[in-house]
Amino acid sequence: MPKFEIYTDKGGKYRFRLKARNGEIIATGQGYLTKAGCMTGIESVRKNAVDAEIVEIETPSEEE
Repeated sequence: MPKFEIYTDKGGKYRFRLKARNGEIIATGQGYLTKAGCMTGIESVRKNAVDAEIVEIETPSEEE
């Protein structure tokens, strides 16, 4: 089963990563000051990613 893992980084901030069934990391979250904030971030991903559209963004070349 896919799973969210919560951990603390070297700076002491809470972070999450979403792992696929095969154990590969498929998404990571930003650093949060509190565990509750991290949990809110996870819930936001769960809620908002269901209907998220895919948009391709063209990046300008370095010459421009």
